[in-house]
Amino acid sequence: QVQLVESGGGLVQAGGSLRLSCAASGRTFSSYAMGWFRQAPGKEREFVATISWSGGSTGYADSVKGRFTISRDNAKNTVYLQMNSLKPEDTAVYSCAARRRSVRDYEYWGQGTQVTVSS
Repeated sequence: QVQLVESGGGLVQAGGSLRLSCAASGRTFSSYAMGWFRQAPGKEREFVATISWSGGSTGYADSVKGRFTISRDNAKNTVYLQMNSLKPEDTAVYSCAARRRSVRDYEYWGQGTQVTVSS
């Protein structure tokens, strides 16, 4: 079982930056691949970024590539999402998720943190 708690959301002007954090419980954090997802009002949840268990491999949605960076610190059981050059369309609830390396779908989800980008 993994529990995930996000933090770092808030209100920022377009062009600004935020760094989200996702703290995970448990001693096996380093065995999980992690991801960030977001859901805007009236829209379906969408993939944002993913990082492998070791941090050696990352992937991004086209809409955030070049602006967002996912990283992890396995010693701190934490995954981060650095968001730069934010746009109003980035406004959403951002959630982190975890999955075991042997599993395709994400198994554990956090409650989410609100990010609002004003124009």
